[in-house]
Amino acid sequence: MSLFSSLQVSSSGMSAQRTRAELLVENMANSETTRTPEGGPYRRKDVVFSTDSQVSPFSAVFQNEIGTGVAVADVIQDAGPPERRYMPGHPDADATGYVAFPKMNPAEDMVDLLSASRSYQANIAAISSVKDMITRSIDIMR
Repeated sequence: MSLFSSLQVSSSGMSAQRTRAELLVENMANSETTRTPEGGPYRRKDVVFSTDSQVSPFSAVFQNEIGTGVAVADVIQDAGPPERRYMPGHPDADATGYVAFPKMNPAEDMVDLLSASRSYQANIAAISSVKDMITRSIDIMR
């Protein structure tokens, strides 16, 4: 794998982690949403990653430049039962006084968001290293 295909692989990782972070933030923002247009409480969303062949834009110069990156394969919704809280005065309460809330763990979501942020930063560091190697290679060839 050349340095240029490494840039493409890191770029795919950054894109995937950005999608993951967006979904985590959406989950946290809707942690108290009891009514959605689809009916019922908000359903937590998770991203599913898969490997993806990354063709370098420099493949015309460097033959057979294919790296393995990451792609968002699917966004799945939590199919589990919602959390029920006894709140008889709430407008969305059922006949027994319980309200269905999204089943979420804020601490887990924050740890996942921190992980996505660090993975994004790791890809930035990899791109910076590759950029430095390309710059040094050009300086050597002068």
